[in-house]
Amino acid sequence: MRVAEALRTGWLEIASHRVRSALTGLATAIGVAAMVFTFSQIAGLQERLSKAIELAGPGRLEIERKEGYVSRGLSRGLTWQDAERIRRAFPELYMVYPIARRWGARIRFEDFKNDRMSIRATTPEWRRRDWVYHLRGRFINDEDVRTAARVCVLDQPGGWVKKPFWAKWFPEQAMEKVLKHKDLLGRQVKLDEHLFMVVGILQEPPRDKDPRWFRREWGGGGGGIVFVPLSTYRQTLLRAWNKSNPDAVDGIEVDTGDGATASRYKKRIEGLLKYLHRGEEDFKVRDYREIIQGIVSRLREYALAIAVIGVVAILAGGIGIMNVTLATIFSRIREIGIRRALGATRADIVTQFLVEATMLGSLGGVAGAGLGIAAVTYLGREDRMAQISAWHVAAAMGIAALVAFFFALFPAYQAAKLDPIESLHYE
Repeated sequence: MRVAEALRTGWLEIASHRVRSALTGLATAIGVAAMVFTFSQIAGLQERLSKAIELAGPGRLEIERKEGYVSRGLSRGLTWQDAERIRRAFPELYMVYPIARRWGARIRFEDFKNDRMSIRATTPEWRRRDWVYHLRGRFINDEDVRTAARVCVLDQPGGWVKKPFWAKWFPEQAMEKVLKHKDLLGRQVKLDEHLFMVVGILQEPPRDKDPRWFRREWGGGGGGIVFVPLSTYRQTLLRAWNKSNPDAVDGIEVDTGDGATASRYKKRIEGLLKYLHRGEEDFKVRDYREIIQGIVSRLREYALAIAVIGVVAILAGGIGIMNVTLATIFSRIREIGIRRALGATRADIVTQFLVEATMLGSLGGVAGAGLGIAAVTYLGREDRMAQISAWHVAAAMGIAALVAFFFALFPAYQAAKLDPIESLHYE
C-alpha cells in the first residue's frame, strides 16, 4: 500500500469522526504543550545562568556573617580590615571589596525628602563585577575612600520595557520619581544631617531586561539606593547611628578571576579569616556556584514537575490512540477483509493503521505546539526565563508522533492477523 494512499485514507477516517479525533488528541496536545514549555524553560535557564556567571565572575566568592553565631568575645566580627588583609595576602585576586548596608536613611533635596533610603557603602572595586549600568558622571574612586570624601552616587531604576500586570501594585521608588524630573548630578543632597555631593548617577537597565537575575541590588525600604565611600560611611553616617562596631561590614565580595581557582582560594581565605578572628568561625565563605546550584535545583524541580505532567499526558494520549485504533479495527473488520481479498498484504494493513494513528498523534502535537508557544509567550515572559526555538517544538511534536506510532503497533498487528474469509462474513 502506498504511503500517499494511506495518508489519504487516514485523513478521511479522522475527518469523518471529528469529535472522537479531537478528544483523543486532547491529552496529546496538553502533553506536547507542557513539553514545549519545559524545553523552553530549561534552555532559558541555561542562557540566563551563563550570563549571570559572566557578570558575577567565574571565581566569585561571597563572605558573610554567620547567622545565629554566639561570639566568645575573641572576634570583632566581619570588618573592612578583613577585606584589606585578604587583598594584601592575595594581591593576584581580581576583585576584593567590602560592603556595608543600611536601611532607613534620610535624604533631603530642596522640597524632596524621604526617610526610607538604602545606603550601600563600598570601595571602587565594587564596579568590577555585576556592571550593567549606564553611568553618568563617575563612580566612587580611591581618592574618595582615602579622604573620606562626602560624595555619593545615586541609583536610578530602569523601569520597564513592558510592565507586567502585577507591577501596578508596587509603587515607584521615591528616588525614581525624583530622578525622572530633576537632574541631581553635581548637586548637593543631605544624607541624615550631612551634605553630600552627587558625583554620579547609575542608570539601571529595565527590570524585564536586567541580566543580573537574582543579584540585583534591591531598594530595601522603597526610597531608593545611594552609594557612598566606605570610609565616609564609617566616619559620618554610621558613627551617630551605630557606635558599637563602626568597622563592621555586612559582607566581602571576592573574585579570583578563574573558576578553577575558586575552591583553592576559598580554603585559603577561610584559613586567613579564622586566624584573624582568633579561631572564631563567625563567618561563612560561599562559592557563587553553590549559590547558583541551589537556585538551579529549585528551578529544575519546577521544570521536572511540568515535564512529568507532559509525559503522563502524552502517554495518556497514546493509550487513547490505542483504544481508538482498536475500536476502529472492530468497526472496519469487513473493510479489512475486502482489502485482503483484493490483494492487500498484512504489511499494507499494518501500514494503514499505523499511518492513521501517527497522523492523529501528529495533529495533537500541532495543537499542543500552539498551546506551548502561547504559554511561553504569555506566561514565560513574566520570569523572562523561557527561550523557545523551532527545535523545542519539533522535538515535542516528534515525541507525540512516536508515542502514537508505538501505541498503535499492537492494534495494527491484531488487524493484520484477521482471517480474510472470516472478515468478509463479519456482520
